[in-house]
Amino acid sequence: MRYTFRKVNMSEQQRTIYQSEGDRYEALISREDYQGNISRVIDEIINVSGLDVLDLGAGTGRLTFLLAPRVRSIRAFDASAEMLRVCRERLIASGLSNWHVDVADHRQLPVQDHSADLVVSGWSVSYLSVWNQENGGTELDKWLIEMKRVLRQNGTIILLESLGTGNEEPVRLEHVESTYQWLDANGFKHKWIRTDYQFESVEEAADLAGFFFGEEMMARVLEKRSTVLPECTGVWWKKVQ
Repeated sequence: MRYTFRKVNMSEQQRTIYQSEGDRYEALISREDYQGNISRVIDEIINVSGLDVLDLGAGTGRLTFLLAPRVRSIRAFDASAEMLRVCRERLIASGLSNWHVDVADHRQLPVQDHSADLVVSGWSVSYLSVWNQENGGTELDKWLIEMKRVLRQNGTIILLESLGTGNEEPVRLEHVESTYQWLDANGFKHKWIRTDYQFESVEEAADLAGFFFGEEMMARVLEKRSTVLPECTGVWWKKVQ
């Protein structure tokens, strides 16, 4: 799951998309990161070969599919059965067998203690704060406690969160600011990468960007007449002792 460049009033629209628009969401996400920067930054942080991995907020399988061919096992979790329907269909079609898909809350995973080497989560964990404005920090604390339960000693957490879609330099989003601060306070290292979208046509770019990011983004795409939509993504990581 992921954030728009706009403020939190878009989050309810996105919640609806997550519950009912899996195929169209996948059409958008399949255009993201055409430069391949996500795989490269994960490889800079950790060698994933032979690891047992959990993908939280897996959506339609963006990170799951990057990692599944290289890891020992991967379990993809999301709150949305619709997103996981698409993820499961894609995994079956891939012929891979080292995966499991299940609906679950980030803070209460159906996973044994100390059974994973790596947790990844793309554009998802911050919703614990965005959708719980009054006690977001507490919910993030609960999530980190759960990560310490499921990870083996010296296990690694890697999070990807938005630093703006439609901009070429990173922008700290107002509605995610409390999460950025929480990550800093809890000792996560950080860098940012570009994860630009590349569409087949301006019309496709406008249609899919407007579908998720809203009418303002659609208008910007049509004005620029570009098939590339820039995006900045923050990467945070931490070893759990």
